[in-house]
Amino acid sequence: MNDQVADFRADRTNLTALAGLDTAPVSLEPYRSQDWFDAEVRQVFKRAWLCLGREERIAAPGDYFVQTLEFARAEVLATRTKDGRVRAFHNVCSHRSNKVVLEREGNASRFMCRYHNWTYRNDGELVGVPDQKNFFDFDRKSCGLTPVACDIWEGWIFINLQREPEVPLAEFLGAFGEIYRGIPYPNADRSILFESRLKANWKVIADAFAETYHIPAIHPETIGATFASNENPFARPISAQTWGPHRSVSTYGNPEYAPPPGSQVERLFYSNIATGNVLSAASLDDTEVFRRHPAINPTKSASWAVDVTWLFPNFQIDVSPGGFWTHHFWPVSQDETRWEARFYIPDAPDVWSRLQQEHYIARLGEILLEDVGNTERTQEGIASGAKDTMPLQDGEVMIRHSLHNLHKWIAAGTVAEALA
Repeated sequence: MNDQVADFRADRTNLTALAGLDTAPVSLEPYRSQDWFDAEVRQVFKRAWLCLGREERIAAPGDYFVQTLEFARAEVLATRTKDGRVRAFHNVCSHRSNKVVLEREGNASRFMCRYHNWTYRNDGELVGVPDQKNFFDFDRKSCGLTPVACDIWEGWIFINLQREPEVPLAEFLGAFGEIYRGIPYPNADRSILFESRLKANWKVIADAFAETYHIPAIHPETIGATFASNENPFARPISAQTWGPHRSVSTYGNPEYAPPPGSQVERLFYSNIATGNVLSAASLDDTEVFRRHPAINPTKSASWAVDVTWLFPNFQIDVSPGGFWTHHFWPVSQDETRWEARFYIPDAPDVWSRLQQEHYIARLGEILLEDVGNTERTQEGIASGAKDTMPLQDGEVMIRHSLHNLHKWIAAGTVAEALA
């Protein structure tokens, strides 16, 4: 692990150098090149472990959901079998390759392809073939659903599109998987989903949620005074950490923040609680749980707001008291992305707390719109060819680390070499 601490009050922080990264401008070709996108699909997305989400989404036997992976022209069916295991399969019938499951989620112990009524148990076994005797040397046991490698870490479902993953999930996560154990994920079976297809490369959108340098400019009315202050006017992060291809930053939260006089609703909703955190609707006890965890806010700064955690290549978990949220950046094409953001909040103990949570979610939703509304303009600028490179400042260290590791994976002959 590289653990870097920034003195945001200094003339200059040094997160990039401490992460072992160079400081030169980075190329824009990874954001607009079709050849680069093809290499990403082949060398990164079809070799890395990819997080699909929480296993509580399929809590009961028979629960399932279908995840579309446009970059691979594939759909993955994730389901919980009778014995409680989470399994994943290609959503493709073994007969004529029609899609087996058409609903996006549900509960079923068996799946029937509607083309010729071939039927599968949800553990993938083929159990029904109409007029089976009319096939030639038919081996039903070899005609089950095609499995996709699947494993669980801390309740997160991961898949790997390699027929035989080169490294197990634990090796892929490395030290990150160890230090981030034990973080509470409240109400992980329920989420509020924001989803959109955006005309921008997946990295343009991922980058937008990976730094706070933009906050005073893009979010002056919503969270400008929350993440920046007179002592930290450019919202510099408190610290940054890297673990192999994975990374996180602890963001600054203005400890002096108070809703402005005109924000009557926010003032009313938060008039009865001390949260210990500038962003959430949590209690002080909730906040203390996070403060005690060694991976969260590792410097234990009193000015902490949220940890942005980026699991390579395309998944972010934002951890703070009062709930957590995630971002999936699913590539559709070189210049199009399906972005999925899910918010999870704990059960409210009373009506007043529920109102606070509603305000919290509404506020985050407004911030998300401010962020993604900017991404397509950025992609258009990149695609114009006006610029060949972009300079990155020290607070944008996660973007540079992401690109550094994408270069490694694309050049590496094996996953083990990419992780070295």
